[in-house]
Amino acid sequence: MVFAPSPQLTVTVEQVGDEEEIHLHAGGQGVWVARMIKSLGVRAVLCSAFGDETGRVVRNLILDEGLDLGAVEVAARNGAYVHDRRDGERTEVAQAPGRALSRHEQDELYNVALAEGLRAKVAVLAGVADEQVLPPDVYRRLARDLRRNGTTVVADLSGDYLTAVLEGGVDVLKVSHEELLRDGRAPDDAVPSLVAGLFTLREDGAANVVLSRAEHPALVLIDGEVFQVELPRLEPADHRGAGDSMTAGIAATLATGRELDEAVRTGAAAGALNVTRHGLGTGRADVIAQFTTRVRLTSVPGHPASAAPDRESRQGHTSPEQLAEGAKR
Repeated sequence: MVFAPSPQLTVTVEQVGDEEEIHLHAGGQGVWVARMIKSLGVRAVLCSAFGDETGRVVRNLILDEGLDLGAVEVAARNGAYVHDRRDGERTEVAQAPGRALSRHEQDELYNVALAEGLRAKVAVLAGVADEQVLPPDVYRRLARDLRRNGTTVVADLSGDYLTAVLEGGVDVLKVSHEELLRDGRAPDDAVPSLVAGLFTLREDGAANVVLSRAEHPALVLIDGEVFQVELPRLEPADHRGAGDSMTAGIAATLATGRELDEAVRTGAAAGALNVTRHGLGTGRADVIAQFTTRVRLTSVPGHPASAAPDRESRQGHTSPEQLAEGAKR
């Protein structure tokens, strides 16, 4: 189950040869995560609210992609933004934020997400582009209710939403080093400071933490031990979406019953390969599975992890067939 309270409508203007083209897509973190999970052969139900004309368009675009929906019809509109990419760079033209859900609409969305989450092996809690849509406490309650009843909770959040989900408790937290710094959870981006931040997040309620660091190796805290994620360098076509694809890869692999260290490698592979493509949350399962064999979890200089040799020796990768079989189970 992917919790994405209010997906957005994205409108992109592009130049193709001598012609201008306009493309409509469903966007937002939760949509991108669900899209990549589906690409990996695992079924995902996107739990979201849809309202007004933007909501109707976004809902149909999601259904056209073949994604499953736990949809709630609301009066509040979904957000939309328009950007111009005719010169190769992304320039924002206009943005209309999503509207706040009423108390009744919040309750309806919560009940749908809870029901789908309890049916799922893994629940991903994704953020909202417009903070007025939903209060952070909904995330605290949902994380706590799902974990208490046996669902593995993966969260990719920041700010007040991160604080709330930590209070509820989370099995795997994905966060970027920029978000860690912005939230005041680390004083700088030096490795010792970031490692200390990982352990602080663990004390606050995250059982395991994955910290992405842009072009630098990600840092992970698994079962109380710290590792860095080493993978081959690739030239990016579009740097956006790497973190969301990483979250999706972790969740999809856990849903098939694989171990967290393998889930992290798969997530890192999905994120790295996503930046070589145009289109957020896209990729091929067979290519990602092959690239996973090149990803290593190694000791962090100055912070040796006693289990590092064991992590490196367990380099089996998740094949598309294993992903599909796990999704059936």
